[in-house]
Amino acid sequence: MALPDPLLDTAKLLEQLRELGAIGHDAAQGGRTRIALTDEEKAGRDLLVRWMRELDLEVRVDQIGNIFGVLHAEHPQGMAQPLMMGSHIDTVRNAGALDGCYGVLAGLAVVRAYRQAGLRPARAIVVAAFTNEEGVRYQPDMMGSLVYAGGMDVQAALNTVGTDGTRLGDELARIGYAGDMVPGAIVPREYIELHIEQGPVLEAEGKLIGVVESLQGICWQKVTITGVANHAGTTPTRLRHDAGYAAAACVAFLREQVVGAAPETTLATVGSLRLEPDLINVIPRRATFTVDLRDPDDQRLQTAERRLADFLATLAEREGVTVETEQLVRFEPVVFDTALADRIQAAAQRRGLPHRRMTSGAGHDAQMLARIAPSAMIFVPSRGGISHNPREHTDDDQLALGAQVLLEVVQDCLRGQ
Repeated sequence: MALPDPLLDTAKLLEQLRELGAIGHDAAQGGRTRIALTDEEKAGRDLLVRWMRELDLEVRVDQIGNIFGVLHAEHPQGMAQPLMMGSHIDTVRNAGALDGCYGVLAGLAVVRAYRQAGLRPARAIVVAAFTNEEGVRYQPDMMGSLVYAGGMDVQAALNTVGTDGTRLGDELARIGYAGDMVPGAIVPREYIELHIEQGPVLEAEGKLIGVVESLQGICWQKVTITGVANHAGTTPTRLRHDAGYAAAACVAFLREQVVGAAPETTLATVGSLRLEPDLINVIPRRATFTVDLRDPDDQRLQTAERRLADFLATLAEREGVTVETEQLVRFEPVVFDTALADRIQAAAQRRGLPHRRMTSGAGHDAQMLARIAPSAMIFVPSRGGISHNPREHTDDDQLALGAQVLLEVVQDCLRGQ
């Protein structure tokens, strides 16, 4: 007797999204906070591992704390070239419930569909939850997948000191997720990541599926400007060495001369700025701020970096201040596998779902996995383009459609062997 085709249990997927979203939830603010390797994220990890084991998956944890649930293939050789899906379950502060978690739990939903149909895949299916994707506590972001893809030494990652002074490796051990598997030991034949868009494009264009074929390049820098603290009432403007003014001039320059002089694709953001001594009547002696530069074209990204460096040198001389820069993160743009993106588009077309090919403005674990395997992403709309915010929302039917497209792409990949 022929076995039934795998069918998604969308109600279960939505239920698990709500249950995981309740961990770290703040009723007063409406969001949830599960910073990497905190007690709250440990609770999320424990829940995910429990759900993996309920599906009789083999659970593996590597040395950087990445979690893998493996549905073994019909034949032992099927583990040689597994299909991998996944994302992350750590969050920023006061976050929504979908970023990252949707991709992990939709992967579980695909595996559940196979289990409930009594099917064994031709190749193993792996559901991955990568460590410290957000980079809030430990930098760089996307650390777990970066280490997994060989872009960062595992010991260097374990020795990373967080914003709270903790060592990452110590915190992994404390929460019980210092695994022994060598990162990269499971080499996927392909990697597929389902994610909310975190932007407004799909909703604005009335599209239900985004076929993500590339990711922007990202450069993060920390800039420290040192001037001279002095009395706000007795020091003439022309005699000041005002670190606060210099920082403000840099923020304005980024908007007007870097973004304003570039194509629409170049983006610049100062997301963190701190002044010292931070007193109302004292000229700041020091300003420390971050710069986030992004562009899908690496040449344009390099141009933005050069413009910033040239401006800071001119600013230092003009204002009589010193400027130090530290590069925190530098990821080149990524072009995903065309054949895998074509499979996603074909699945959307078969279902008659409005879709578009697109570039992602955010960083994702898929850009690291693309270093070692053909990779691509599926997007579903984000209402209002809002993410990293308690108001992050995607309609349940849209979440279900995205998971269905994921299932069909997985089936297509496995049929193609």
